[in-house]
Amino acid sequence: MKKNMLPILLGAALAAHAGEPAALKFAFGARTPDAGWTQVAPINFYSDAAGFGFESGAEVSGNDYLTSEKPFLFSVKLPEGNYAVTALINDKTGNSVTTVKAEQRRLMLEKIQIHPGTLAARTFVVNVRTPRISSTEHVKLKQRELETETVNWDDKLTLEFNGTHPALRALVIAPTNVPTIFIAGDSTVCDQPAEPWNSWGQMLPRFFQPDVAVANYAESGESIKSSLGAKRFDKIFSLMKSGDYLFVQFGHNDQKDKATNALAVYKANLNKIVARTRELGGTPVLVTSMERKGGVEHDTLAGYPATVHAVAKEEQCALIDLNAMSRIFYRALGADLDKAFQDGTHHNNYGSYELAKCVVLGIQQGKLPLAKSIAADFSFDPAKPDDVNQFEMPASPTVSKEKPLGN
Repeated sequence: MKKNMLPILLGAALAAHAGEPAALKFAFGARTPDAGWTQVAPINFYSDAAGFGFESGAEVSGNDYLTSEKPFLFSVKLPEGNYAVTALINDKTGNSVTTVKAEQRRLMLEKIQIHPGTLAARTFVVNVRTPRISSTEHVKLKQRELETETVNWDDKLTLEFNGTHPALRALVIAPTNVPTIFIAGDSTVCDQPAEPWNSWGQMLPRFFQPDVAVANYAESGESIKSSLGAKRFDKIFSLMKSGDYLFVQFGHNDQKDKATNALAVYKANLNKIVARTRELGGTPVLVTSMERKGGVEHDTLAGYPATVHAVAKEEQCALIDLNAMSRIFYRALGADLDKAFQDGTHHNNYGSYELAKCVVLGIQQGKLPLAKSIAADFSFDPAKPDDVNQFEMPASPTVSKEKPLGN
């Protein structure tokens, strides 16, 4: 491919960011790129000095593009914010099927396959964050986050290229001022760091067009009370702007609180979060917790889903009844129910993918303005879920037998 084809092929992406600060442009392969492009060769591993490069373990090769027999990660040093990323995917043979995840295994692009010798430019938005709230305040991270989830809280944008011979020709990365969907919740929502664990929040970005960002502040083991204490909501509110959204799903860990007024405190905290979100010009969206595996016929979440319903009615705010949809989904699986779970509470890639679809369906059914940003290929009925025996999701390199906090 002629090297001067890159600016032409990515011209639309660059034009879309004309009003933004200068975009970073990376050309992958052995050929010297045009002026204004930074070459990324197989030997370019990440360093703070360079500010970009492949993460340790990457084994890539190629001339006009770089590919690999296994997943590889590429990082760029960037400040906190939302970034529009345009990836030029190139494979001369037509055998490449590329899936892209970002940061802590957030699904961005799913199984992109193109005709031999052609190119495909795909754009998605990635949120990059740090624990800093102000010069004196920061999010109180768990030890697990400090040890195994650093990619979610560092000063880099990290992309994982996965699938069958994932092929990459170029990347254009630019800051973007789009609405942000903030998410607060527990282990059933958060960006799980390792296979085979997964949660709906990290599947959600795949189902949106690149005119919105997903910033998932959920964390394993969290309740509303602990998230407030750890300043996770303070961090969200420090960044929230008019037009943003806050999705809130708690209950699994909150119900463990044995205080006699636990449910009343839970309700009061929901009311405060709804009010603060509105004060900042954001839209609060309350999400009832999905049932555990044992909750197909009998409720396992005590009065917490009902309390979410009550607050939504009282505050006249949007509600997504994931609790009800999860039961419909679980019943539809029948004898295959175990194939959606990793244990009695936490899901695998399939289970979280389907639950993310339930959340997106709730956005549609609730007629939220956000519905206009849903991906064009989205469709779903929890009573007719995707065939679990046909489902495939390329596994990320990091694997752990350690169970997430919370149950």
